[in-house]
Amino acid sequence: MHASLTPREIVSELDKYIIGQNDAKRMVAIAMRNRWRRQQIEPVLREEIAPKNIIMIGPTGVGKTEIARRLAKLAGSPFFKVEATKFTEVGYVGRDVESMVRDLMEIGVNLVRKEELDRVAVKAEKAAEERLLDLLLPESAHTGMAPIPMMSALEAPAVPPEGTSLSTREKLRKLWREGKLDDRMVPVEVTVPSPQVEIMSMPGMEDMGGQFKDMFSKVFPQRKKTRTMRVRDAYEVLLQEESERLVDMDKVAETAKERVEQTGIIFIDEIDKICGKHGGGQGPDVSREGVQRDLLPVVEGCVVNTKHGMVKTDHILFIAAGAFHFSKPSDLVPELQGRFPLRVELRALTAEDFYRILTEPQNALTVQYRALLATEGVTLEYTDEALREVAAFAQRVNEETENIGARRLYTIMEKILSDLSFAASDQGGRTVVVDPDYVRENLADVAEDRDLSRYIL
Repeated sequence: MHASLTPREIVSELDKYIIGQNDAKRMVAIAMRNRWRRQQIEPVLREEIAPKNIIMIGPTGVGKTEIARRLAKLAGSPFFKVEATKFTEVGYVGRDVESMVRDLMEIGVNLVRKEELDRVAVKAEKAAEERLLDLLLPESAHTGMAPIPMMSALEAPAVPPEGTSLSTREKLRKLWREGKLDDRMVPVEVTVPSPQVEIMSMPGMEDMGGQFKDMFSKVFPQRKKTRTMRVRDAYEVLLQEESERLVDMDKVAETAKERVEQTGIIFIDEIDKICGKHGGGQGPDVSREGVQRDLLPVVEGCVVNTKHGMVKTDHILFIAAGAFHFSKPSDLVPELQGRFPLRVELRALTAEDFYRILTEPQNALTVQYRALLATEGVTLEYTDEALREVAAFAQRVNEETENIGARRLYTIMEKILSDLSFAASDQGGRTVVVDPDYVRENLADVAEDRDLSRYIL
């Protein structure tokens, strides 16, 4: 958990992955820090302080989703991204709006469960090793060399007798840790999953289908069966069983519920697509306004029933985003506008931004392609002028066709390096330098033909 990061530190961390958009970074950094501040206040007042939800406005591909995703990772918070359009399909009821809180709760449970599994890992490894030796011991009771008929795991002595068996057990332990027993076969009792019952649920009632599945899985008890497998595979099975046994799922659900309610983040993308056009009042616009009305109680604060218990949404942070090309935030119903008091505009990217995106982030496209081709023994190098050429080209195509922001770089870089990627497996040991001529040569056909570039780039 990095909940105590200062706003300046949060912005600094976001800078490693997202170029520009300082206003948006500052706003989400303050929102995150306010959650930590709220936890320090006495409980009576703490309950009264609601999170200030944010709307991000800006064209596609400028970093809206990435800011929210990186923020959640920094905070160690449960994070769920949902498209508002999922609730509005014309001619289809759409999913129940509350399902996003249930999905967030599932993510929270998985997050806490993973933390618990990491916490008990050492104890589980020790227990799994002991169980594995119990399986191996009957197989080599005489100095580990002459096998005797196998006994089942139940017949294996839990505590080895004094003398030779103890030394045999330690010899086996040493051999196992050195990896010399990996391919030996042992019988292991494994759990056979109960039969899956598919429940057809009506649109908007997927959660009820899930509850029926859970109920049926409890009705049909899990069966055990003995399978013979390699020692290294048997160890993985035993390790998983021991880990699950050491994790208290009731405690996990309780911790996850607390974390979801206090630090959960729901990112609602494409919120501009549920703006109804004023004056129409016909067709899908009615459905869109209905989705806004459904969103209201969830964003304002209500209690949602999940299979892990009742979850209050009062202190979940909602971040909405949309391009708002054909509508504006004021087209949302007034009540929903009031639930998103903070608004920030993300600007379109320039050629200089594209250049920085290619050179600065830790996960830059240039770094990714270099790593991919290095697996074939090809060394890829870029000149500074080549990257500036790519950046200028990306800006030009975005201006002349649809502006899809930084995603344009994916298309252009793939086009430039496609021939090299195809032939890389035959060119191990070669060094390829991407210079401006290389860029222009590989983009020549689409650069000259305006219509072609509209389709290909």
